[in-house]
Amino acid sequence: MRAALYDRYGPPEVLREGTVPRPVPGPRQVLVKVHAASVNGGELYARAGKVKALTALAARGWPKRLGIDFAGEVAAVGRDVRDAAVGDRVWGMVSRANSFTSMAEYVVTSADRIGPAPVGTDLVEAAALPVVGTTVITALRDKARLGKGERLLVRGASGGIGSVAVQLGRAYGAHVTALAGAGNLDFVRELGADEAFDHRTTDPAALGPFDVILDAVGSDLSAWRRRLSPRGRMVAVSFDLGHPVRSLLTIAGSTVHGSRRVRFFSGDPRRELFAELGRLTESGAVRPVVDTVHPLPDVALAHRALEAGGVRGKHVIRML
Repeated sequence: MRAALYDRYGPPEVLREGTVPRPVPGPRQVLVKVHAASVNGGELYARAGKVKALTALAARGWPKRLGIDFAGEVAAVGRDVRDAAVGDRVWGMVSRANSFTSMAEYVVTSADRIGPAPVGTDLVEAAALPVVGTTVITALRDKARLGKGERLLVRGASGGIGSVAVQLGRAYGAHVTALAGAGNLDFVRELGADEAFDHRTTDPAALGPFDVILDAVGSDLSAWRRRLSPRGRMVAVSFDLGHPVRSLLTIAGSTVHGSRRVRFFSGDPRRELFAELGRLTESGAVRPVVDTVHPLPDVALAHRALEAGGVRGKHVIRML
């Protein structure tokens, strides 16, 4: 089957379309025919070799592969699977044991890592949501416990995570302030932001206080943490790979000192979370935001575009 591959670490140009064996589902797994998969920021670092310690454990040897989330149709189920059937429209993520394998014609994952794709949403568009949607629900609902009427700041508001955070923050009844590039301020207002500011020219000291900050950027965490109210909560869903030690020390230090804590987590969504994301999508509270749909042979162009910045939502790779 066709899949996105790379044979060495490097720039986007190392990516190529190749072939790998079609996987076979185990007893508690499903085989999904992939309609589309999204490009996620962590894959850029993996491809460039910036997180070798993690990717070496997840995928030994060469070539290495890409893809975390997907949308498609169930093609086969393992003998112990009772809550999925061939032909079901689903979305989901690969399990940690099969990390970076979804950007292919078929993918195998655990049956509890999929959910029904939202009715009325094209599967290619739906592929933009599984990772970012479940991440934002966990960040705002579970980690920050965002309440109605609270002030929410979203850093990186026009990107994949940020565009969902703006929508979901509004759905939860918060007053949403968005930070994005100058060319995307009207865009994030259309998504539901009450206020929008250029991240390049806005001094953190000029904003706040905020009850919740969702940070999808990872840099200058200390400066933005000071914009929290005394009982404020900050959830970081990215950290600065240019200064990883500084970012991690800021997060760790905030846990020990003071009430303005920075929470960081590694998403591990299961069926219930995908079902909740589906309900929010079907209700119109959240919609997939797709910057560009690329065919598989153009996967390098998709990586290059995401690295260039200014993205609106997600880049999606169409497999069919």
